[in-house]
Amino acid sequence: MKDIGLWDEGDWIAVIALVVLGVFLTVGGLIAGSKKPEFAGHPKGLYMLFFAEMWERFSYYGMRALLIFYLTQHWLFSDGKSNLIYGAYTSLVYITPVLGGYLADRYLGQRKAVLFGGVLLALGHLFMAFEGVGGQEDPTINVFWLALALIIVGSGFLKANISVMVGQLYRLTDMRRDAAYTIFYMGINVGAALGTILVGYLGQKIGWAYGFGLAGIGMVAGLIVFVLGKNVLLGAGEAPAPLPRNKEMTIYAVGLGAVAVMWALVQYQDIIQNLLIISGLALLGYVLYESFKLDKEPRERMFAILFLIALNPLFWGLFEQAGGSFNLYTDRYVDKGGVPASVFQSINPIYIILFAPVFAALWQWLGKKGLEPSAPAKFALALAQVGLGFLVFVWGASSVGPEVATPVLFVFLLYLLHTTGELCLSPVGLSAMNRLAPSFLAWFYMTAVGNFVAGKIGEATGGHDGAMTKDATLGIYWEIGLITIGVSIVVLALSPIVKKWMHLDTLADREPAVPGSGELGEPQAAGTHPKGA
Repeated sequence: MKDIGLWDEGDWIAVIALVVLGVFLTVGGLIAGSKKPEFAGHPKGLYMLFFAEMWERFSYYGMRALLIFYLTQHWLFSDGKSNLIYGAYTSLVYITPVLGGYLADRYLGQRKAVLFGGVLLALGHLFMAFEGVGGQEDPTINVFWLALALIIVGSGFLKANISVMVGQLYRLTDMRRDAAYTIFYMGINVGAALGTILVGYLGQKIGWAYGFGLAGIGMVAGLIVFVLGKNVLLGAGEAPAPLPRNKEMTIYAVGLGAVAVMWALVQYQDIIQNLLIISGLALLGYVLYESFKLDKEPRERMFAILFLIALNPLFWGLFEQAGGSFNLYTDRYVDKGGVPASVFQSINPIYIILFAPVFAALWQWLGKKGLEPSAPAKFALALAQVGLGFLVFVWGASSVGPEVATPVLFVFLLYLLHTTGELCLSPVGLSAMNRLAPSFLAWFYMTAVGNFVAGKIGEATGGHDGAMTKDATLGIYWEIGLITIGVSIVVLALSPIVKKWMHLDTLADREPAVPGSGELGEPQAAGTHPKGA
């Protein structure tokens, strides 16, 4: 333990995060100890789900903040290859919720699916703590691949279902639903912020096993909260029909089989790329085939949705540089002042906590005045901001000269623009999907594609020999920033046509086919998703 007089900025940030975590746990203990069925006007089940999700996000984002450094510094992959593995891993995390959501809706129910996913996640995060001696010749690397596979499949069962349970605590007409989701998504961002700080600090300052071990402990804590809080769910998340024991065991076996498949896929990124291309073309063909069988208005609504989701890979491909190439750049070329580079991953969820309520109020205020931008116009704004973030960063890095470390101010500015861009796209896109389309499959699929694109962009920053250089990385950031702003101008010009295709004036309300199936799941990173259009 260092003398307090020797603490640097990183040490102080970690201590502050510990204090904040302690405050949240104290409040959680008071809620759990209360004899009343509600707390602050909401059922206690909401707060149980809040803390379970907080711990899960603590683990996931903490591990994610360290992953690129673990790949380059411990397993000794090249910078380019590490970015590609990172992109493959995060893309698979957004594919598996399709399987997890389907099995929960049809057979398991959300509660058992979340519990099974939580067990897989806890095992995966704990296996990450097995370091071995490092290097790609170390047999322990197979334990690492297994850990990633467990986290991928566990996320599929948990991510797709825990937010659905929030909606099941309330009637569809309950005015508290929006506030409940705001509270719940606060748990996502609190967990993401604290996890990246504490796990990242331990991993980079003390040792990989300590950081990943803390992530594993966090996931176990989330599991304990979820199991002990079963009674406060009041039946939410139960199976749609009685499930025979042998069929339930078969479903768990399918999950374990999926782990084996992911263990192989995450090691062979070219296969993932080919699968995404083939399945993407098949999905597009199917949607178009079904669309042309519809009447004019619903057909044009499907065209509007296809237009919006087609922008997903570009946005998330740039946004997800945060955990990959930009994480490496921050580590090597930014004046960090003693703060581990992974800790900077907490900036996005902190910004989300600060600005999500502002954006929700802004859209509402503009809506009342008839000035709220349409969904496609908001997508254009999102692309413009993520592109501008890179341009501002490159300008700031270049302004001090190639031999001088980039001022940390420009890291904060990039994350600010990317976060405000996320708040223009992520909640808006999910709301549009909820209103216009029968399924979130295509949205999650294209988000997965975007994460893989992020890996390919990150791979390019490694150049021909796989090693990142400052000049080459800034050159790529400048190029993708300009391209994205150009695309945003085109999208803005087309937005009146796309808005017309949405036919919002004749849109009728519909009930979800499965209780809670209309609820918004977490689409990407650490975003809060207030209702919007």
